Amino acid sequence: MEPTSGLAMQDDLSQPPALVSTTPEAASRFAEAVTIMARLRGPDGCPWDREQSFDSIRKYTLEETYEVLDAIERRDWTNLAEELGDLLLQVLFYSQMAADEGRFTIADVLDTLNRKLIRRHPHVFGEAASAAAGNQASVDAEVSGSAAKVLANWEQIKLAEKQKVAGEPRSLLESVQRAQPALSEAAKLGSKAAKVGFDWSHWRDLLAKVEEETAELVEVADEPVENSGRQQRIESELGDLLFTVVNLGRHLGVDGEMALRGTNARFRRRFGWMERAAGKPLSELAPAELEALWDRAKVDENAAAAAAGDGE
Repeated sequence: MEPTSGLAMQDDLSQPPALVSTTPEAASRFAEAVTIMARLRGPDGCPWDREQSFDSIRKYTLEETYEVLDAIERRDWTNLAEELGDLLLQVLFYSQMAADEGRFTIADVLDTLNRKLIRRHPHVFGEAASAAAGNQASVDAEVSGSAAKVLANWEQIKLAEKQKVAGEPRSLLESVQRAQPALSEAAKLGSKAAKVGFDWSHWRDLLAKVEEETAELVEVADEPVENSGRQQRIESELGDLLFTVVNLGRHLGVDGEMALRGTNARFRRRFGWMERAAGKPLSELAPAELEALWDRAKVDENAAAAAAGDGE
């Protein structure tokens, strides 16, 4: 009998051996997870699980999402498998609560997902299957291996799905969810607007826009503190500056959210180096001393990175 999972044979020995998992094995374990979740929420289940609501576990969904991102950034693949399980638990939890209230089941969730994947990939499953799954957009299924064409088709199909609400056309931007980090939302709004030509033509144009937004921020910040509405105007101008910087990143192929997470991580490392190197509380140092320590921290980090690169 063939194994249900294990190491796949491969020619490229420079890469880690690939793991394979059959559909029956995955389906069996998924069904087991669904059963466990139903038991936890059942009459004789866990008191904590039973008292949870959609509102009470929302914060855990966000927390688990960021823990998945953290595991990926640390390349901790063992931990990533665990964190993905925790994220999947959120889906099972919501689905079971919905089933308890007679709204929908996990089967409905999976059916909706499956139909969406087929509907939005006519180049893979065929135009007939895509139409049968609900596609009403007219797209060219011949993408010739172009990811850009795939994305263009995806957006057209997605827009057709949500084209009408109460007989009125929907805004292109309505598909960008508010419930996400603001930097990610800004990048997606800019990307959506670009699809109809509302965008900067070149990333260098955004540098001028950054200067313009910075000048406007300075102008407002220089107003007397007692001016009515000054703080709100500062917040607005700072938001405009951040929006512009995020879209500069988009033009350069850099995700603003990921770039800032990387900067946050570097700041943590360098600040920790300063604390260790100071030999006394940082609060006892003068600003010039703190700046000198920061510069040394950057030099030390760059030297360590260079040494690690030489060793590879």
